[in-house]
Amino acid sequence: MAEVGSGGGGSLAEQLKSCIVWSWTYLWTLWFFLMLFLVYVLRVPLKINDNLSTVSMFLNTLTPKFYVALTGTSSLISGLILIFEWWYFRKYGTSFIEQVSVSHLRPLLGGVDNTAPSNSTSNNGDTDSNRQSVSECKVWRNPLNLFRGAEYNRYTWVTGREPLTYYDMNLSAQDHQTFFTCETDHLRPADAIMQKAWRERNPQARISAAHEALELNECATAYILLAEEEATTIVEAERLFKQALKAGEVCYRRSQQLQHHGAQYEAQHRRDTNVLVYIKRRLAMCSRKLGRTREAVKMMRDLMKEFPLLSMFNIHENLLEALLELQAYADVQAVLAKYDDISLPKSATICYTAALLKARAVSDKFSPEAASRRGLSTAEMNAVEAIHRAVEFNPHVPKYLLEMKSLILPPEHILKRGDSEAIAYAFFHLQHWKRVEGALNLLHCTWEGTFRMIPYPLEKGHLFYPYPICTETADRELLPSFHEVSVYPKKELPFFILFTAGLCSFTAMLALLTHQFPELMGVFAKAFLSTLFAPLNFVMEKVESILPSSLWHQLTRI
Repeated sequence: MAEVGSGGGGSLAEQLKSCIVWSWTYLWTLWFFLMLFLVYVLRVPLKINDNLSTVSMFLNTLTPKFYVALTGTSSLISGLILIFEWWYFRKYGTSFIEQVSVSHLRPLLGGVDNTAPSNSTSNNGDTDSNRQSVSECKVWRNPLNLFRGAEYNRYTWVTGREPLTYYDMNLSAQDHQTFFTCETDHLRPADAIMQKAWRERNPQARISAAHEALELNECATAYILLAEEEATTIVEAERLFKQALKAGEVCYRRSQQLQHHGAQYEAQHRRDTNVLVYIKRRLAMCSRKLGRTREAVKMMRDLMKEFPLLSMFNIHENLLEALLELQAYADVQAVLAKYDDISLPKSATICYTAALLKARAVSDKFSPEAASRRGLSTAEMNAVEAIHRAVEFNPHVPKYLLEMKSLILPPEHILKRGDSEAIAYAFFHLQHWKRVEGALNLLHCTWEGTFRMIPYPLEKGHLFYPYPICTETADRELLPSFHEVSVYPKKELPFFILFTAGLCSFTAMLALLTHQFPELMGVFAKAFLSTLFAPLNFVMEKVESILPSSLWHQLTRI
């Protein structure tokens, strides 16, 4: 499991509480076994010195084989506990012993349940952060998603691996049903066939249904399906999208005239609008992939002017990538000025593009040694702050940009601030960072400094809301199994895994030394036990000398 960042998952207060709980548990356990030992030793009314001499005689008669068996058994038991703890941590991300202590032992020892609200004010204060956490865990359509037939399927043919998960494709099927269908589809035979086709799980069945719909009528959504899934090249996909554009424009003009005649006509017009926007956007992406970048930029600008309210497609992110390819940095800055607003949802594309533009102004002359001697200039400080802002929003991106982690094909859906969004961004924008001289060097020197400002990112952020805890689970469903999901914040090993590992190693070493040097270890063991029981012997002698023998006799009988 790849890990990013150095911040711990829990707060310092939680860690201290857990340590206190376990300290109390350990002390009470020691006290309990000490009482059992005293009850056993004092079970008959004898003199204390006689009892201690009996214990000493028993210890002296023990052979080295006993110590080998004792240390070997302790090592085996602690090793089994270590294996179980490690398996539980890898599967659930927490320590089993710590979880049991927090759930069961803390209430018994008078601990307070932190999950219970202390007052209504704290409840109201947490509402906004909870709502933000839910919105940040929402899965979004990847605005730069690839073509299934021309790109994803080609990867499968070459490598034999499936780049898309079932969960990701199921989300795409839901999107297609939302954007490309409406309640009146049953009135038109071709649209009725396509309504069923979008629900099909088998790709060949979907393609066959699209051909069947085209035999009945010029259906725009049928051309879309064939361009996305049957076309094996971008050129072929572009040809099919152009045919879809002709059919889509006819339907859009027809429904535009009838949209105010009723709710059904309005729903049909909304569907036709979504179809037309989708086709034009994909045509612009085809032009971008085929090297006609200026044509793609013009198509995207026209599309954003014609349909300014359809922000759900995030066409501005396609535009930013195309403008960066043209190295039109002034135009990129103009787009960022419009969309990098506090009231609009952020994305890795916006944050890291803003950081790239500020890094571009200083990166070619930046030197870590010179900066450490003279300090950072105002422009360098602005660039570093922009990088810290971007890293706080999505801490997974730098490892892909710095090629510390291998890239895979981006999924069709992404989770903002998650590993899936980092892959989607780096897949298309790594070349733009490489083109700016020194930008990756500046990123390499400064990105880890972000984590010092947010030691507990799950509880409190610096410029953004706390990092959502749901990203790892969602990314594992969106990304293929052969990819090692990046995890943030870094999960530290629980104390009890380290403790049991040390205990297992120590007892195993003692067992080995006792087996190899039985007599020498026997001397050490007897000396250790004698030293251990010396304070107890001293206390017992003092107690016996102070208390009358008759009173002590009655106490031992009790």
